[in-house]
Amino acid sequence: MFLNSSNSLFLISSFLGIFLAISSSSWLTAWIGLELNLLSFVPLISSKKDQYSSESALKYFLIQALASSTLILAAIVTFMSPFYSSVFITCSLFLKAGIAPFHFWFPTVMQGLPWLQTSLLMTTQKIAPLALLSCSLATNSIFSNKMFLVAIVFSSFVGAVGGFNQTLLRKLLAYSSINHMSWMLAAMMLSDYLWILYFSFYSIISLSIISLFHFSQAFHVSNLTFKMNFSSLDKMITLFSFLSLGGLPPFTGFIPKWIIMQEMINQNMIVIMVILLISTLVTLYYYIYVAVNSFVFSSSKIFYYKNPLKPMSSSLIFMNFSGLLFPSFFMLG
Repeated sequence: MFLNSSNSLFLISSFLGIFLAISSSSWLTAWIGLELNLLSFVPLISSKKDQYSSESALKYFLIQALASSTLILAAIVTFMSPFYSSVFITCSLFLKAGIAPFHFWFPTVMQGLPWLQTSLLMTTQKIAPLALLSCSLATNSIFSNKMFLVAIVFSSFVGAVGGFNQTLLRKLLAYSSINHMSWMLAAMMLSDYLWILYFSFYSIISLSIISLFHFSQAFHVSNLTFKMNFSSLDKMITLFSFLSLGGLPPFTGFIPKWIIMQEMINQNMIVIMVILLISTLVTLYYYIYVAVNSFVFSSSKIFYYKNPLKPMSSSLIFMNFSGLLFPSFFMLG
């Protein structure tokens, strides 16, 4: 099993590293927290003994080590040029979070992981870099704003275009995550409350989709059509979950995007908002394409097996509609 005694210890240590990084008062302790998180997460990736997990673990370690080295370089360069130091810090955190244009490792690492490790990589492993990016933006607001704007444009474009013609579900979610990073960076430029709110919604919806794929053991788009334990109700839940992840109203994923769009209008960030909306429409296109194909090309096999998703159906539906019950609550920030 994934959560045996050793993996539980590594998981706790990974969370301690995240907590140390986000609660640190200096970049040195933040770096220590990031390293603790890295050294604890690599064994979790390689817990499944096959060549794909081992390859993903090696790639992840090398990329994160490069980002950590860049962060150390930033500390050295601080005494010579604070400007270049802020550049190195921002780039290293972009690399750790898998934000474009430093996204090249993220889809390939995702492809070799089981669903449980994928859920951690898409959610908890982004907490520390995003929190440190928020601190970096607050201390170097003038230059960081320009770098954030470039990253927003790149992430929205890469996340939208990269998902086209993807038949592997883990790569599809990887490019979706890159696209969501652009929204989080835009929210970060507005306030800490907004990016934390968006990240919370993103994590809940992503976990709902990953849990659906995990229990049905779906890794390819064709699995959504031809798996014998994937019923019409499961396909409908998959469609709702994808539409919620894409932010289509009236689903839960629309709530944080709606709040961010209102704030962007108030801050006169119209151009960035239009770019984000266009990229979201593109991602919605391939979400709908994948989900509708699973309905059109339905398997003719009779369902003899017990459906493993039936106990989860009501909770998954609630996750993707619960935001409609109290949207005004999230406007109080």
